Amino acid sequence: MNVDLLPEDCFAHILSYTSPRDACRLSLVSSTVRFAADSDNVWEKFLPVDYMEILPRLVLPLVYFSKKELFMRLCSPVLIDQGKKTFSLEKSTSKKRYILGARELSITWANNPLYWTWKPFLQSRFTEVAELRTISWLQITGKINTKTISPKTQYAAYLIVKFAERAFGLDSLPSEVSLEVGNGSFKSQGTVYLRWQERKKQLECLGHLYFLHRDEALRSRVSEGDGERFAREREDGWIEIELGSFYNDGGDGKEVEMCLKEVKGQHLKGGLIVEGIEIRPKE
Repeated sequence: MNVDLLPEDCFAHILSYTSPRDACRLSLVSSTVRFAADSDNVWEKFLPVDYMEILPRLVLPLVYFSKKELFMRLCSPVLIDQGKKTFSLEKSTSKKRYILGARELSITWANNPLYWTWKPFLQSRFTEVAELRTISWLQITGKINTKTISPKTQYAAYLIVKFAERAFGLDSLPSEVSLEVGNGSFKSQGTVYLRWQERKKQLECLGHLYFLHRDEALRSRVSEGDGERFAREREDGWIEIELGSFYNDGGDGKEVEMCLKEVKGQHLKGGLIVEGIEIRPKE
């Protein structure tokens, strides 16, 4: 069948049940198909159902002349909620992504300048980040409601950090990571060392002799949960640590709590730079 013979609104309706990626590919078939594939009727279906509620929350308004252009602009992260979060869409699936900036997180003693410093950071997408000066009790928590993210989607949460040159004490013991949905209806747990693999090799070469026996005893008190996780470098130059993953079934809104903590070592640590927590569809 020649698709050019189909009524434009009929073909646009069919395309709206595909995906942004498919609509872009099919637009190459012919000029008739391209006209239908670029229509507002198609691209409004790819936008979140609550996009009209999201747009007023943008720090800087977006200028757009079509729903396709709006969609494409939202595929790049935009600041929302007084600059405390970013919002974006995945171009291939139109699923929602958020980053909760450090100011949107609950960081124990973050407002005490003896322990944490708030400062601008050139590589950050936010106006400021939190840098750990020195502390023994490290706990960082973020929350998001499942109603604000895409339904029927597997999500994961990632803590976004950097390590200052002066970083110390962060990798003496593994930190505990966890993610809980609702009132304990689902919970995942694990551990992670706040360090690079190169740093791990250096410590192994040095032997870490002085603290070896003490650390081994303390490690036995740390709950490993689902196993050890690893810090990895992102494309934007930051380092991310997976806190956990969950499936959003799209039912009643539930609170998702994500946490990293190291509170059992009682030793001082510092030099952790916190940008935020990203919640994105898991590949």
